Amino acid sequence: MAGPVYDFLVHDHERLDGLLARSISDPGKIDAKAYAEFRRGLLRHISIEEKLLLPAAQQHSGGVPLPIAPRIRLDHGALVALMVPPPTRRLILTVRSILAIHNEREEEMNGLYDAAENVLGKRADELAALMEKAADVPVLPHNSDPKALEATRRAVERAGFTMES
Repeated sequence: MAGPVYDFLVHDHERLDGLLARSISDPGKIDAKAYAEFRRGLLRHISIEEKLLLPAAQQHSGGVPLPIAPRIRLDHGALVALMVPPPTRRLILTVRSILAIHNEREEEMNGLYDAAENVLGKRADELAALMEKAADVPVLPHNSDPKALEATRRAVERAGFTMES
């Protein structure tokens, strides 16, 4: 199952999981610096999958998207929406619960990474090199408007998840 794409992306999952855990390691407050680094990293990670991995896999499978692609994109939509409002413990716990399921979908046997590596074959090395060089994505300030939080809730529900209480 391991290959250059898998190794790069799983290592990034581990890094992001550590940052997210650090952001709420003190029960009384959110570590804003750790959360900001997590947020930047998650948005870059999603961008890599959406702009590099999924299109490359589709291109190398005769223009047909991987069967798991629509599910992954729904998860990504929920996660990106969760990056819009300012972080709260509830929001971070929701992110963690989604990532626990989402990361497994990507990492498991026949999951996204395994399927992509199989389709890409020898081209996986080239793609992993592109992923490593991928730039950070622009990150806007948080939006504390109640409408933004409502839109986030809808995106989370559309993906089949619920906001943590």
